[in-house]
Amino acid sequence: MLYPRLLSFFISLSTAYCYSILHVRPLPDGHIARAAVLHSSGNASRHVFKRQVSTPSPVAVSKNISMILENLLKNYESSQLPARKKGEPMIVKTNILIRSMGPVSELDMEYSMDCYFRQYWTDPRLSFQGPISSLSLNFKMLERIWRPDTYFYNGKNSYVHTITVPNKLLRLSQNGDILYSMRLTVKAKCPMELRNFPMDRQSCPLILGSYAYTSKQLRYQWESGASVNFEPGMTLSQFDLMGSPQRNSTYRRREGEFSVLQVNFNLQRHTGYFLIQVYVPCILIVVLSWVSFWIHREATSDRVGLGITTVLTLSTISLDSRKDLPKVKYATALDWFLLMSFFYCIATLLEFAGVHYFTKVGYGEIPVDEEEWDDLEGPKFDESVIVMSSVASVGLIEQRRRGSLICPIYKDGPLQSETPKKGTMERHTQTERRIPGWKQIFFCLTGNDKFRRMRQRAAGQQQGPGAMNSVSRIDKLARILFPASFFILNFLYWLGYVALADEFKWRQPPPSIIMAK
Repeated sequence: MLYPRLLSFFISLSTAYCYSILHVRPLPDGHIARAAVLHSSGNASRHVFKRQVSTPSPVAVSKNISMILENLLKNYESSQLPARKKGEPMIVKTNILIRSMGPVSELDMEYSMDCYFRQYWTDPRLSFQGPISSLSLNFKMLERIWRPDTYFYNGKNSYVHTITVPNKLLRLSQNGDILYSMRLTVKAKCPMELRNFPMDRQSCPLILGSYAYTSKQLRYQWESGASVNFEPGMTLSQFDLMGSPQRNSTYRRREGEFSVLQVNFNLQRHTGYFLIQVYVPCILIVVLSWVSFWIHREATSDRVGLGITTVLTLSTISLDSRKDLPKVKYATALDWFLLMSFFYCIATLLEFAGVHYFTKVGYGEIPVDEEEWDDLEGPKFDESVIVMSSVASVGLIEQRRRGSLICPIYKDGPLQSETPKKGTMERHTQTERRIPGWKQIFFCLTGNDKFRRMRQRAAGQQQGPGAMNSVSRIDKLARILFPASFFILNFLYWLGYVALADEFKWRQPPPSIIMAK
């Protein structure tokens, strides 16, 4: 009787254990499962068994994900667009997080930036059911699924970062939503208008779209909310970022209409560098050239040397400021300022040329021709006035008489003896008052020899402070006219380029950016 009872007990125990194994269900917390088995024996005894089940191991989860992916990709065709409603295009949403931006090159008219480029779309063929809400997949899975053929219309040399592995992210949700993110360095064209340089504002576009799918098949949209974001603290060396407006648009090419997204980076240039390196030095050099108005007109070498030095210095500054700019067909604001500075420095030299021509004859001595000398000889010249102590002195007088230049001033009466002052002959200069100024300028430009001789004769007839070592009226006028006009032109210059700057506007990209394939 004992053996049958023991055998019946073991049979019931094994049956209850097997039943519990087959009917275990995970609880919401996934930790404990209970199973109750009722077994009726000959004496209607009841046995209840409980067991504890642990969470699945990582190896089991990995095997489960692999099985899910294999089932999803078993009949998957990566060359086909995802299923969508009839007549509706595939929607791809996009956003960008910009980590850094720059440099912006005016010479090549391009800019570069480092960013995270994200794309979102839905592929019903990749929906699945399971305990995991989303799957983060290796970048190698991108070769086995469909993804949009996005490219940058105005890109020049963009690339994906590959250190230490390709910086790509692929995330798949249960309902088939896909996130595709990658880290890019984008170098793109930026058509620049440099007429207001360096007070200019530039709007650099970034245009992206599909390479092969038309707008009827694939349409891009900016993700709702902030579609273009920037890392906190991001700055540019030469510009202030004023804004980044976005828009969706459609461009027509030879193959049809294509959906594109565009974001414009509105940049305003810093002028501090150019104020310190170009504008202030140019202003100081122009002011330095005005010092010649206070230098005596007899100091010819000093005034000419100062004028030439200022012109050469401006030439050096001009060449240095243009080395990083393209050879555009128009003049920039900086070019106009340099030309204005050149004009004032050269006008200073020309002013001295006018002073030298109209108010100064030689070194204060009067050149007299032989015919005029013969007219001066005779009773008008009383040689008894001059008493010479030696034959050498007589020879010296004859040499000075018969030379091309003589120092005494001849009048109707006899010549008075020359009285040197401090061993140096004072120079005679004068300013013509009887002939109108416009006629004097005309004679100067035409090289009228008769007018020149008349001024040479009149040089010795001037007496008083207006004739000897006097300040030219042209210099007096230039001391007021040059600074006043320079101040007025500077005021108009800065008013026109700074206060009246244009606002940012949307502009259609030039044909060089949107090109037909």
